[in-house]
Amino acid sequence: MIGIWNCKVITNQLKLKIVFNVEENDGITLAMSTEPYWVSIGIVEIKAEGDRLIAVGQTKYSPEPILIDLQFAEDTFTGKLKLPFVGEMEVQGERGKGTSFTEELIAIVAPFRKDHIAPRTDEEIQGEIESLLGRMSVQDKLGQMSQCIASNFSFGAYVASAPPEQLVAEGKVGSILGAFDSSRVFALQKTAVEQSPHKIPLLFNADIIHGHQTIFPVPLGWSCSWDLEAIKQACAIAAKEATASGITYNHGPMVDVTRDPRWGRVVEGAGEDPYLGSLIAKAQVEGFQGDSLFSEETLIACLKHFIAYGAAESGRDYNTVDISEGTLRNVYLPPFQAGLEAGAGSVMNAFNIYQGVPVAGSSYLLKDILRDELGFDGMLISDYGSIDEIQIHGAAKDAEAAARMAIDATMDIEMVTRLYYDRLPRLVEEGVVKEVQLDAAVRRILTYKFKIGIMDDPYRYIRPEKEIEYHFHSDHLRKSRELAQKSIVLLKNNGVLPLIGKKKIAVIGPFAASKDMLGPWQFSRYGNDTVTLLQGLMERGIDSENLLYAEGCGVNSSIEGGMDRAVALAQKADVVILALGENSAMSGEAASRADITLPDVQQQLAEAIVNLGKPTIMVLTNGRPLVLDWFDRHVDAIVETWFLGSQAGNAIADVLFGDYNPSGKLTMCFPYKVGQAPLYYNHFNTGRPLNEANKARKFVSKYLDTPNEPLYPFGYGLSYTTFAYSDIQLDKVQLSRNDKLNISVIVTNTGNYAGEEIVQLYIQDLYGSTVRPVKELKRFEKIYLKPEESREVRFAITEEDLKFYTANRRYEAEAGDFKVYVGPSSQVVKEANFELI
Repeated sequence: MIGIWNCKVITNQLKLKIVFNVEENDGITLAMSTEPYWVSIGIVEIKAEGDRLIAVGQTKYSPEPILIDLQFAEDTFTGKLKLPFVGEMEVQGERGKGTSFTEELIAIVAPFRKDHIAPRTDEEIQGEIESLLGRMSVQDKLGQMSQCIASNFSFGAYVASAPPEQLVAEGKVGSILGAFDSSRVFALQKTAVEQSPHKIPLLFNADIIHGHQTIFPVPLGWSCSWDLEAIKQACAIAAKEATASGITYNHGPMVDVTRDPRWGRVVEGAGEDPYLGSLIAKAQVEGFQGDSLFSEETLIACLKHFIAYGAAESGRDYNTVDISEGTLRNVYLPPFQAGLEAGAGSVMNAFNIYQGVPVAGSSYLLKDILRDELGFDGMLISDYGSIDEIQIHGAAKDAEAAARMAIDATMDIEMVTRLYYDRLPRLVEEGVVKEVQLDAAVRRILTYKFKIGIMDDPYRYIRPEKEIEYHFHSDHLRKSRELAQKSIVLLKNNGVLPLIGKKKIAVIGPFAASKDMLGPWQFSRYGNDTVTLLQGLMERGIDSENLLYAEGCGVNSSIEGGMDRAVALAQKADVVILALGENSAMSGEAASRADITLPDVQQQLAEAIVNLGKPTIMVLTNGRPLVLDWFDRHVDAIVETWFLGSQAGNAIADVLFGDYNPSGKLTMCFPYKVGQAPLYYNHFNTGRPLNEANKARKFVSKYLDTPNEPLYPFGYGLSYTTFAYSDIQLDKVQLSRNDKLNISVIVTNTGNYAGEEIVQLYIQDLYGSTVRPVKELKRFEKIYLKPEESREVRFAITEEDLKFYTANRRYEAEAGDFKVYVGPSSQVVKEANFELI
């Protein structure tokens, strides 16, 4: 039964291919994937009896278990499956992955495609839209402003609704969420074009966060590469794969600044720094949208979540946010500004409140700042259910008041819920809401439907032949592996890495042979093809006698006899790799954690292995900074790998054996203890700052039981080589407002390996009309140096780099004294002084 098997389930309501991957790794293991609908299935029980396999699976989309009972022959199998929403059925299948349903769609779609469609001019688009608006009723307009999900699959709380086919035919929706199957996209688009009142094509929306079928590192991971071009390429590949399946509108990128590791959604962002976050936001928008949205391989980007969602109190998702306007504008707004300047076509609101008003209904944030001040004229879409939640927050008397607040705030599209469609007609009839408000929203929506070409060629993004060509393409996998290498951060190394020479290696832990390396917010049908750590090591040609494996424990549970087997096996090894971390369900939306240590069972496993006294390397798979103080003190090396994506195991092996010298730098601090959260490098000084001179005193800003600073700071990351920095050279000590300050340092590779170094420049405004952070990242450069090679790194800053939102309620640079810092991290820096005059 060992191997890859497939079967097809075809009923009147369902066409599904299921792939089973049966392996023998410290016992029989089973992984399942589905096509064309991707469903995450976890196997919770498994038993093998000869050629019979009995297992129980679970999916988060239903409490009902999945029951599997299969009998294998040499190349075929038979058995029974019980699936949620489907019931029990007899199945038969064969060895291998089988054929795809996508192939059948090629001939079906071909007659509907059009050739030689040219992009419309702005004047043509405007004329067509005004003509169309003149023929539309209030209900027609609200249909364009409404969205439904493609199936029973839900991204949030259940929403009672008519079937999508009915809503589309009646013109009650203008966009569809979660139609990952191109056959489903085709069927719904055909219904819209042939049956809806005005034959207006649909937008198809999905969360393409870090890949579509080829999965890249999670965004927090890829941000640690500090490689803007590689991130841009990853987003372009994701767009290329997604649009081939008919997806036209991305619910990403997430550009929230994140300072609290307890918040599960830190995994989706670029970390704690507004400057780096802004550059990455720009790169992602440029990657998704390309040079033209008219291209069939580009995707409308949606900046989310506007705004300050990452500032949720206690790091608890959907919780209250209470920040000043200065913090809003100096910390949380810059990545959105950068994304808008890059041309993002859409923005999504945050779930939180600001100044006591839910963002979904805040005219100040959405109309005054986003629309009027920042000049955004794209599509504003609500997050899932957030208009409905205005009333739950307590900011609206009833559903009508909530809908009115959202439309007054210029919200264009309501995601999934139906307040707009159900409540606004009466408010328009009463004159409380003006029809011109609906016109403005529909005008923005139709503008993008024309821009992407679907008004002239509704089926242009449904390209099954390109799905087959693009999905999981070898070039895409190579790019995923390269970005995964760059995303790895070496947190500790006492010389045990890189692994050199022939050694007996024990790979122990729940992530040694796990395919759960993709992370949250991905819907790849190729999950079974994820390269595990163990597979990555095997690919290096290590023979079975020198590569030992034991799971030891589950992520959150013990395995009977597992600890004893792991210890016995580790005793035979020269070096132990401990593969520990979080599963993908422990990060992401609605995955906040009050305790960000590793689960107890993994801690127990680690202690048992460390007690053997063997050289021990910890390899982490996770979606947030964790508390690693014990591990920092007890293991020989710590390799932070995040969720690295489809090529995870290969990329990790590349680093462990020194084929790639790690160069990643942290974009979020790692605390000593969870009580330090939120923790970030660009904090204010306080009136009683802790320093070397006063650290023994009581009445200063400090903890009694842990340091103030993080265990690993922002910008930190080790290499297999070492780098030395010269003192900073300035070309002047006074900077005038129409001039620039040139800054340089010489960086030398003082070690034995060639490697990359991310040289970081920070500035501190020593005093201002409002207090300023102790330092702020303003520039960086990634350089490659051979052993003993030196390079002069030059930076230039101007008045623009010194501006902030001042007490005068405007952006300006204030004259005064500044420090400039340059170094390998936010904590280890050289410094110099200058003055702005």
